[in-house]
Amino acid sequence: MALYGILGDIHGNREALLAALAALDCHRVDRLLCVGDVIGYNADSNECAMILRQRGIISIAGNHDLIGIGLLGFERCSNIAMHALQRTRRLLHPDTVAYLRVLPRSLPIEDHLVLVHGGVRDVQQYMKRPHDIAKNVQYLRADFPGRRICFYGHVHEQRLFEVEEDGSIRDLPASGVARLRPDREYFINPGSLDASRKKAPRLAEFALFDAGLMTIEFRTVPYDDVLTEAKASAAGYRIGPWRDRLYTLQRRIPGLR
Repeated sequence: MALYGILGDIHGNREALLAALAALDCHRVDRLLCVGDVIGYNADSNECAMILRQRGIISIAGNHDLIGIGLLGFERCSNIAMHALQRTRRLLHPDTVAYLRVLPRSLPIEDHLVLVHGGVRDVQQYMKRPHDIAKNVQYLRADFPGRRICFYGHVHEQRLFEVEEDGSIRDLPASGVARLRPDREYFINPGSLDASRKKAPRLAEFALFDAGLMTIEFRTVPYDDVLTEAKASAAGYRIGPWRDRLYTLQRRIPGLR
């Protein structure tokens, strides 16, 4: 049975991606899977997409990927995300756009896994609470019958939810190694490689899934966040408080645009 490296929410952070891949290479994983959001927020979206292609990493599309190539709008974005994605749209290479266009929005893996980005049916849904998981259990059963493990991203947090036989949801600690039961369903977030929106220390988050032992291991690794921030600032991906307020006014009063 395969050992999987699970990652996601890269957001153009080359330093975090390379640090996580180096750590995963030490574990000799059989396959690398990405739950989307290859681009956005940081200055190296093209480079990150190229690394995924070169490494043969299996990925789905996240909301930032879809917004970046114009398949979704900015309506549900924060001002920070909108500004970065507007910049990203202008700087994406044609080969990056072509790569992102063919990424599926969800993807079954073998006979028991499925990858989504947000919710099972909504790429921009935040699954943070048991209530969110309860809705998506029904979607998982309807859209991907027989698949009991759903890996997702979007919330930038390592999470582990277990669905019990009576339908109740357990929010389990997402730390260290956890053994999964074959008679339960799970929604698992490997965390975010990009930590640019988090407080220090900034760590790249990812997970290891052993399909033979049925274990999930949550991991973190440091990366050169100072370099990531310097490149993002120099390339115009960051906004200050005044531009943030301007964007808010423009959303409320379209005539100001």
